Amino acid sequence: MKQRNPERNTAPTLEDVARVAGISPMTVSRALNSPQQVRPATVAKVMAAINATGYIPNAQAGSLASNRSRLIAVVVPQINNNMFVDTIQSLNDTLSARGYHMLLCVTGYEAETEAETVSTLLSRRPDGIVLTGIHHSTQLKKVLLQASVPVVEIWDMTPTPIDMLVGFSHEKIGASVAEYLAERGYQKPGLIWTDDRRALQRKQGLVDALARRNIAPCAEVPVALPALMARGREASAQLLDSHPEVDVLVCSSDTLAQGALMAAQARGLNIPQQLAVIGFGDLDFAAANFPSISTVRIDRQRMGELAAEQLLRRLQNQAIENPIIDMGFTMVPRDSG
Repeated sequence: MKQRNPERNTAPTLEDVARVAGISPMTVSRALNSPQQVRPATVAKVMAAINATGYIPNAQAGSLASNRSRLIAVVVPQINNNMFVDTIQSLNDTLSARGYHMLLCVTGYEAETEAETVSTLLSRRPDGIVLTGIHHSTQLKKVLLQASVPVVEIWDMTPTPIDMLVGFSHEKIGASVAEYLAERGYQKPGLIWTDDRRALQRKQGLVDALARRNIAPCAEVPVALPALMARGREASAQLLDSHPEVDVLVCSSDTLAQGALMAAQARGLNIPQQLAVIGFGDLDFAAANFPSISTVRIDRQRMGELAAEQLLRRLQNQAIENPIIDMGFTMVPRDSG
């Protein structure tokens, strides 16, 4: 039962905790901010009093002495995109195990919005920041350099990151998919593609590598974000109506590929004999789908772990042996092509 005066509307204070615990406010403060300097029995008494009063410790006030907020800001373009979920969860789990908390922000795909969001986040004094991608506004880069906060960029690759990077090359993925298509004899690809920057990088790598093999996409249908299965089905139906000669649909995500398979099956097409379908991401359903989806695997969970570990090393003043980690990727052949 919380020990609060029903006539008071103010939040319980540190003094309330001290009174319930039967110790001084200074001892309560030490127990919260430097528990290693206080007897375990006293810390337990303070925690029991906090539970009884409903007091919420001021983490920011405590961070003034240690110069640490224990917050890591993580900026992603979407949370309704399964591609990012495993990475976010892994980041959170790794940070939480080390006593840090993740502050998640969603910015969409506009660089200006990302810059404004990060500027606001910095007022919370995060100990580190994780950014999605490598393409940021000049304003954002300037703000981060002035803040001197450790930064890890994920989901992309560049030799010149802001600070640290854990990712992979989208252009190389596109080229690998082109090689995969050529090896299997596909000559008339159609593209089902979103227009976010990283997807467009993969597409450019694909188109360039196909051109070197004298292969050009027969058609492309753009898909609005987010990449929903229904949008993949609609786009694929549109493409197959206008270009029935297509022998493989290459999609910018597994979700779109799942929709493409539905469109193909609705037309009675045999997969992959009459039409193959290729995705990207190796999402959880890709292997279990019927037919299973040929795709590109990214170890999304490991990416989150590595990003968190890089930040934690920096925060502990440990040497960063390799500030740029290229995780690579794997082509995964399955039943769809």
